[in-house]
Amino acid sequence: MGKLKGKVAIVTGASRGIGKAISTLFASEGASVVCAARTLNEGEHILEGSLSATIKEICNAGGKALAVQSDVSSEESCNHLVETARQQFGPVDILVNNAGISYFSMIKDIPLKFWKLGFAVNVQGPFMLSQKVLPDMIARKSGTIINVSSLSALGSDALPDKIGNGDTMYAATKAALNRLTEGLAKEVSPYGISVISLSPLKIVITPGTLYHKIVAGENDPDIEAPEIMARAALLLATASPDKISGRIVISQKILEEFGWI
Repeated sequence: MGKLKGKVAIVTGASRGIGKAISTLFASEGASVVCAARTLNEGEHILEGSLSATIKEICNAGGKALAVQSDVSSEESCNHLVETARQQFGPVDILVNNAGISYFSMIKDIPLKFWKLGFAVNVQGPFMLSQKVLPDMIARKSGTIINVSSLSALGSDALPDKIGNGDTMYAATKAALNRLTEGLAKEVSPYGISVISLSPLKIVITPGTLYHKIVAGENDPDIEAPEIMARAALLLATASPDKISGRIVISQKILEEFGWI
């Protein structure tokens, strides 16, 4: 029996990278997974990956999943995503706010529209989706919200040297996401709901990081596979709230703490 049998999960940014890895692992553990992203079909985005490809992989492995094309910066789109999940599978047990956007540039050169978009996707999206799944979670006194963050939120000293300058906008959004995690966890603690922020220990190889030329190669010592983040997310989705809720955790360290690696 899978660890998530009977559970309903929404994973945003599920067309590639960490979101795809989490979606496929959750489905393999028995969850009905609603995979959300902007890219429905291959070729619609400059980056490799699509919801269709994620769903195909899950279904070919015997899992249960649904693709919902979504823009998490839009309230209407967030409403549609959560309502579709409820109609197709039932109330949401697990929300993984993984969708994110970066714009690597010096502050003096960032157009205001990209600054606003960064906060709209990376902070406002998780805020809106959390609001929309919480009524069912509160009513049932259970649920898990996982916000995918970054060590950049802790400051530039926490990052590998190869990141360099230009990540301040992204880092600011992830710092805000961490604070949202802590505050929300405190608010919903009486209802048995877990809210956690999860960051990779190292750089995760994704089409996005490759596009920004951050990664030197797959044998780079600063590399972490997306599957490690997925395993950490599975741990958080199954752990007791009193052990993990409100925490800002790091993938490999939380796996070591619980004896999963």
